[in-house]
Amino acid sequence: VQLQASGGGLVQAGGSLRLSCAASGRTFSSGTMAWFRQAPGKQREFVAGISRSGINTRHADSVEGRFTISRDNTKNTVYLQMHSLKPEDTAVYYCAARLANVVVISTRIDGYDYWGQGTQVTVSS
Repeated sequence: VQLQASGGGLVQAGGSLRLSCAASGRTFSSGTMAWFRQAPGKQREFVAGISRSGINTRHADSVEGRFTISRDNTKNTVYLQMHSLKPEDTAVYYCAARLANVVVISTRIDGYDYWGQGTQVTVSS
């Protein structure tokens, strides 16, 4: 599976962005997808995850109510809609894929098999 993330950029606090992650290779619709982020000097952290069907989602407490993950299996793409952005959301955002579809969406880095190259999101105050 190859993952290509896009949609990052520079935005003012309170603004919005939508990230996209296009998948190719093995059957996209077979597994769980997620977004992680890594700020300078910090560990990579879970942001949001979504099941194969799109029915089950999980969001980190820090983004709950502001970010929404979704997917379109017909386009082999997963999205992260981000609203009310804060300076602390500044990070490189990575999409990740797990071949298996699991009941509980993992928040662990080692819970995913494939990773995209990342897209930079910068939120100015």
